[in-house]
Amino acid sequence: MKIMNKSDLKSLKRSVDQGTEEQRKAVQDIISQVKSRGDEAVKEYTKRFDKATMETFKVSKEEFEQAYASLDGEFVQILQEAADNIRAFHEKQKTASWFDSSEDGTLLGQKITPIDAAGVYVPGGTAAYPSSVFMNVIPAQVAGVERVVMVTPPGQDGKVPDGVLLAAQILGVEDVFKVGGAQAIAALAYGTETIPSVDKITGPGNVFVALAKREVFGDVDIDMIAGPSEIAILADETARAEEIAADLLSQAEHDARSSSALVTTSETLAKAVEKEVQLQLDSLPRADIARKSVEDYGMIVLCESWKEAVETINEMAPEHLEIVTEDPFQELGKIKHAGAIFLGPYSSEPVGDYFAGPNHVLPTNGTARFSSPLNVDDFVKKSSIISYSRQALETNVDKIARFARLEGLEAHARAVETRKERWK
Repeated sequence: MKIMNKSDLKSLKRSVDQGTEEQRKAVQDIISQVKSRGDEAVKEYTKRFDKATMETFKVSKEEFEQAYASLDGEFVQILQEAADNIRAFHEKQKTASWFDSSEDGTLLGQKITPIDAAGVYVPGGTAAYPSSVFMNVIPAQVAGVERVVMVTPPGQDGKVPDGVLLAAQILGVEDVFKVGGAQAIAALAYGTETIPSVDKITGPGNVFVALAKREVFGDVDIDMIAGPSEIAILADETARAEEIAADLLSQAEHDARSSSALVTTSETLAKAVEKEVQLQLDSLPRADIARKSVEDYGMIVLCESWKEAVETINEMAPEHLEIVTEDPFQELGKIKHAGAIFLGPYSSEPVGDYFAGPNHVLPTNGTARFSSPLNVDDFVKKSSIISYSRQALETNVDKIARFARLEGLEAHARAVETRKERWK
């Protein structure tokens, strides 16, 4: 992780993995086969890619019970408390339908309706991600989605991690299917004999999952095409180097393409963090991944002024932003672009990943300039309500007809003018 000046930065964005032409063609073939052959195709792809032979995909009641029994009570309590925190936060995001009436009898409004069904993809592989279950399922439930369908890749033994099943059990999600990859996305989008189709698909995955989400978008909605994780830390001389280094590495261990950046005006802090990162790397279990990330995408930006430091952060538009300064709340109003903002030395990024309550599904790769974290609004539709009275139409019919003719749409004009016959 090298110290540099802002002027040395060529670009703060990384290219999102679009996949190769061969990968895109493979994903298109998988989707086509799942659409035409349903469960049979899903079983074939699961055996080919996950090395698991599946007779049935749906997680049984016995599997849920075994997962619960295998985990100690303290861990169960931790997950339950985290779920409660996340639900409480998202409850505050709910919006209600509204109506506004005028004296002339006009009624206008907005009707909020949850989508019928949401699909959640939970990554598999070597790690278990109960936090992904919480962050994707809870906002859907709070929004009022009636059916949540979860898919997650099985291991070669045909099982999924106990922590993932426990998280689903805590939330009351019963439709959990042991399917991963592009075939899982296709099954959620179009349905099979056993896996029901949904209206929206959320959740992270590998390049094949991302490509599949791109392909099915339009037939169903998706949350986003997420890039590698990232963190930026805006810090002054009051920050502790060992804490800043640890927080930078918390993202670097995600992926070799993750980005970690410290932005500061303190040369003393910059040099101390540079040294501390190397010290801490040596003891990390995922040191190879973190070291590659730090070497390729890590940076310490030493700015000449605090104004320049804040400008650098807003240019980055980071997924995660920590503000570790003497008065972080004073800096909050200056930040225009960030997915999640962590204020003060006790608000380490993993606090938000797992426990605090806000959603950790965040815009990456600079898209925080125009995107928001996954939230309750992502699982509802908003319908406009229009009710004109006779008085309101009489007052405005000629204006509306003239507007329509201005656009060359005579049938539009006649549609409102024909109502004049009612009051002759």
